[in-house]
Amino acid sequence: MSFLIDSSIMITSQILFFGFGWLFFMRQLFKDYEVRQYVVQVIFSVTFAFSCTMFELIIFEILGVLNSSSRYFHWKMNLCVILLILVFMVPFYIGYFIVSNIQLLHKQRLLFSCLLWLTFMYFFWKLGDPFPILSPKHGILSIEQLISRVGVIGVTLMALLSGFGAVNCPYTYMSYFLRNVTDTDILALERRLLQTMDMIISKKKRMAMTRRTMFQKGEVHNKPSGFWGMIKSVTTSAPGSENLTLIQQEVDALEELSRQLFLETADLYATKERIEYSKTFKGKYFNFLGYFFSIYCVWKIFMATINIVFDRVGKTDPVTRGIEITVNYLGIQFDVKFWSQHISFILVGIIIVTSIRGLLITLTKFFYAISSSKSSNVIVLLLAQIMGMYFVSSVLLIRMSMPLEYRTIITEVLGELQFNFYHRWFDVIFLVSALSSILFLYLAHKQAPEKHMAP
Repeated sequence: MSFLIDSSIMITSQILFFGFGWLFFMRQLFKDYEVRQYVVQVIFSVTFAFSCTMFELIIFEILGVLNSSSRYFHWKMNLCVILLILVFMVPFYIGYFIVSNIQLLHKQRLLFSCLLWLTFMYFFWKLGDPFPILSPKHGILSIEQLISRVGVIGVTLMALLSGFGAVNCPYTYMSYFLRNVTDTDILALERRLLQTMDMIISKKKRMAMTRRTMFQKGEVHNKPSGFWGMIKSVTTSAPGSENLTLIQQEVDALEELSRQLFLETADLYATKERIEYSKTFKGKYFNFLGYFFSIYCVWKIFMATINIVFDRVGKTDPVTRGIEITVNYLGIQFDVKFWSQHISFILVGIIIVTSIRGLLITLTKFFYAISSSKSSNVIVLLLAQIMGMYFVSSVLLIRMSMPLEYRTIITEVLGELQFNFYHRWFDVIFLVSALSSILFLYLAHKQAPEKHMAP
């Protein structure tokens, strides 16, 4: 009876998560597009629901909600479903929609979709060869084979995003990095933009006048026909056609310049707004957060370097370790086990909420940046793939933030993976991503003033 009650709680929460994923899909991702393939919407929502359910089970582990056997069953079922979606269903449909957009392959799209999926499976399987992610005793069809490879991809994505975020967050929040923008700078750039637009208009007028002159002289209608006519039209040209070609090339170059000037003008306006915003109370608060995160970024890079150099992985969760150090230093009586449980719950909850929120914001920005009416289905499926792998790898890494007694079922469900490898791999990729982001933002910040001062 308790199993049925526990299952009803889990199913209800999954339905709620599915509904939230469905609404997010409709009101954020696809609000500017017509939904043509409901299977894409279902796959995205199901992936989101089962990903959130894994985080829910982590909280249930800490709070002791549901029976232990029920939690184990739902952990196992959840993991099997999410792996089935990430390894088999989503890659197949990505290949299917890619092939469907190619007119030549439209009739044989099912065959070519299977070939693309088999290609994905080959590279996905070969991915595990260079990494020490499994115990040798695991068979080829074990669940550990799948989750270990998904974990490598997901941890890599997490580390890349975390490294960039740790650097970009203080760079974005701190007013120190804002370049000085005046109204004179904006007016000068707008003047250049208007001059470029005037040049484009005048050259297009010249093209229109030339075409009208050629039309009046009969150079448009008296074109030779047939095969030899085609050869003649290639080898010879009308008197005004060379001018038209040159003018069109100049117009294309000027239109590209106008696009760049427009983006630079919009960037200057955005920077000016940020300068005004930084003078408000809220702006000063975010500026303080920027200094805090810059200290955290330096500390995180330092600790990642120490972990890599000394091949170190923590055995105790950070909360318990921090409380033990504080208690020993102050010499006070304190129930470390009791408070570490509650603080771990709060910490894990914050990590889960911020991870979901941050990933959804990132996915939305990414989708708007590269999507179109033809590619939108493929991009949404790619985002679902990234989201699922990100959340599965989050479980692998959050496990270390939990006290030992709460890791038991998670460790049993995930199998005998080389958990230490994933933490070392995260540190390596995080360090590379953070240092690369520092270099990139430094160069971008240094070149921005030079670009706007250019004549």
